[in-house]
Amino acid sequence: MVTGTGVTTVRTEPAVERMRQLRRAFHRRPELAYEEIETARTVMAELERLGIPYDYGGKGGGVVGRLAGAAPGPRIALRAEMDALPCSEETGLPFASEVPGRMHACGHDAHMAIVLGAAARLAADPPPGSVVFVFQPAEELGNGARVMVDAGALHGVDAIFAGHVTTQYRVGEIMVADGTITAHSDRFGIEVHGESGHGARPHEAIDAVVVTGLLITAIQSLVSRHVNPVSPSVVTIGSVHAGTAANIIAGHAALEGIIRTTRPDTREEIIAGLHRAARALGDLYRARIEVTLGESCPAVVNTQREAAVAAAAARDVVSADRIVRQEHPSMGAEDFSYFLQRTPGCYVRFGASADGEYIPLHHPRFDVDEGVLEVGARFFERAVRHATTGGIR
Repeated sequence: MVTGTGVTTVRTEPAVERMRQLRRAFHRRPELAYEEIETARTVMAELERLGIPYDYGGKGGGVVGRLAGAAPGPRIALRAEMDALPCSEETGLPFASEVPGRMHACGHDAHMAIVLGAAARLAADPPPGSVVFVFQPAEELGNGARVMVDAGALHGVDAIFAGHVTTQYRVGEIMVADGTITAHSDRFGIEVHGESGHGARPHEAIDAVVVTGLLITAIQSLVSRHVNPVSPSVVTIGSVHAGTAANIIAGHAALEGIIRTTRPDTREEIIAGLHRAARALGDLYRARIEVTLGESCPAVVNTQREAAVAAAAARDVVSADRIVRQEHPSMGAEDFSYFLQRTPGCYVRFGASADGEYIPLHHPRFDVDEGVLEVGARFFERAVRHATTGGIR
């Protein structure tokens, strides 16, 4: 554990240009999940510059800054992610990734700059209570938030706020909603054990490829025929491996997939259906089919009171008519859910498109208009001030 005292520097509020510099520094040197060493050093250096004490858990851990308030009051946390993606950048930006096969294609570079910008504003004029700045590893793996929870980052925290940039909305728009924001995500694997044989004598074998094809069709019907159509859900088979040669009947196949749901009862029905389909097809074709559930990430569910705080902050920063209402939950997953299992909070989305062009997250050409940095920093500052003076406790 590394601890920074934050007592040797003068607290100053950086200009918007400082946030741009930070974002571009992060963007040039992206690091994958649990490898965010240089990234953490840059975060710690900025916290040190602002006079904010911090703790660092070392490689694989996160950075937690703690700002003491001007008077007693609630403890509010702000969260940003540090990891990048295994993606080759195609933006052509002058500050594009300098690391081959690595890119901040999900906007975490902007998130860190935004939270550091909010830290600067709050350090210059501390609110009552205190503020915790959480910079977590490994969001892209879906389990970095648990590292921070286990390390005690939320100890004594009364509410937590986070946000995500998106080119789905324009700069100056903020999506705020209570309730379910992202889906519950469950990974699964399936092993089909048949009996290998000669391609000319299928009756002597148990064809794992045929069983796998039927299994995929059955799995896809779980959503279309077993789930209430008003309950959003997705089952995706993303990986299938079987066979070694054209004239050999495959005796084994392996599948990997993911389930996305927004309701607990829908999740239970799909998982149960997965097992039913495996049992039925195994019996029909004399194959042994094993289903294994893997990594799971709960849904992000904003609490009503903290969503109201976020809406008030958004009105202060971009006005009421620029607050975007969520039409339906995203089917993506977000490990901010682990923080929300421990403390109330709100997850928002920041518009990051200047011209209305939509480039999805995780795309090699993903980029943000840097006007979002000031919007995000001001939003987080206002959210903290509303939360610390609005009776969170």
